[in-house]
Amino acid sequence: MKTIAYQQCINPTCSATFDIGQVLTSCAKCGELLDIQYDWSKAPLPKSLDAFQQRWQSRRFPLDYSGVWRFRELLPFAADAMVCTVGEGQTFLQNAVCLGKELGMWPGQLWLQYEGMNPSGSFKDNGMTAAFTHARIVGARRVACASTGNTSASLALYAAMNGFQGVVFIGSGKIAFGKLSQALDYGALTLQIEGDFDTCLARVRQVSSQLGLYLMNSVNPFRLEGQKTIMYRILESLSWQPPDWIIVPGGNLGNCSAFGKAFHELRQLGLIKRIPRLAIINAEGANTLYSMVHAGISWNGGHVNQAAIDGFYADMDRRQLHAHTVASAIEIGRPVNLKKALRSLDVMKGVVAQVSDNDILEAKAMVGRFGFACEPASAATIAGLRQLLANGTISRHERVACVLTGHGLKDPDATVYYHTGVRTKEAKYPPAEPTWGHLANKPIRVADDLQAIIRSLGLDEKSIDQDVAGGYVETSRELPFIEY
Repeated sequence: MKTIAYQQCINPTCSATFDIGQVLTSCAKCGELLDIQYDWSKAPLPKSLDAFQQRWQSRRFPLDYSGVWRFRELLPFAADAMVCTVGEGQTFLQNAVCLGKELGMWPGQLWLQYEGMNPSGSFKDNGMTAAFTHARIVGARRVACASTGNTSASLALYAAMNGFQGVVFIGSGKIAFGKLSQALDYGALTLQIEGDFDTCLARVRQVSSQLGLYLMNSVNPFRLEGQKTIMYRILESLSWQPPDWIIVPGGNLGNCSAFGKAFHELRQLGLIKRIPRLAIINAEGANTLYSMVHAGISWNGGHVNQAAIDGFYADMDRRQLHAHTVASAIEIGRPVNLKKALRSLDVMKGVVAQVSDNDILEAKAMVGRFGFACEPASAATIAGLRQLLANGTISRHERVACVLTGHGLKDPDATVYYHTGVRTKEAKYPPAEPTWGHLANKPIRVADDLQAIIRSLGLDEKSIDQDVAGGYVETSRELPFIEY
């Protein structure tokens, strides 16, 4: 008999169901991905979404403090006592007026959901709190993941704070040091595998199956339940009125999969009347979803053309193609949530775009210049927005919410390289010769001498005195660069 929550195969010709007490990352009958589904007739749902907002008044209660579990009636698979929370989801939708103006958008129409403010510095915490809660429900003690960085950092944090042993698999040279440092600092057992993320994920799934490790990658359907709440917070910030567009970077495609499920459920429950459109942005060097969608592969009511997918991957193998992009968080060639992403594109009338590494770095610098530090993968949203505005897919008057998935300090090497041309020996960003973008803010090397410092500012002492006396210092002047 089904309880409120159960696991269900997404393959419509199978649709097998399983108890949530089972640890599964795929259907035990056909091998397809699983959803967490609910018998909403048994769920104690609020009459309106405003009820969730009122919980801000009881922030001393850990579940109401969490930006995930504050919406617990919309992911009702766990008793309150089983929840693993570290205060995740304290993120807010920011009206990026200056950035929007730079992009030519109407005032007040660009919003940034800055998930870099989570405890581990990325959106992954939204999903980890849900997955760790399920791990606690089933009595797991050891957890594992493959990672390009953010997943390992989040897993290691939650494992350390909740008494689990964490194991992370990373690829050779495929992780930003800002992220690797977190996994090491939080005490996770870290294995560096010869290969890329796709290799690591295949191996961690094998090892988890043989050794009984609880797998924390987004193939775990409970991860996506937590990530739905990013959309709830966006709606809450907009007085429960959906924006016209949601834009998100596409890597393993867990976020966009969760977003489509969130909006489908809200409309099913009558809590919203309109679903926003979705734009998923791939990096050109990791553009599997973009290529498949433009080759005609679609959700098709759940009857996805598996032969076409298999042929696409076989061609990648023949040509020895592997994902490669400066945006390491989305450097994934075989996204495990591909079919769920296709479903979200169907539910949200979505589009997929691809952007170059140079476009990503330029957009990252633009985001930073207007007050939000984000990792390169996050900036793919802004690079994608620029492209979609230019080709008319998105109108300049439409309200757009871009998800910034990770904090700028996750990958400081990319930032320093963009602004200075100085690369670490581990850096893999093109081009080989130092070049600087339009917004490069190259530091100026100057002698410890007052007159030299004044000259480097491009101001004389008289003008400085006048500026200070007048209550301001000129900041719009273009400063001269000195060889660094």
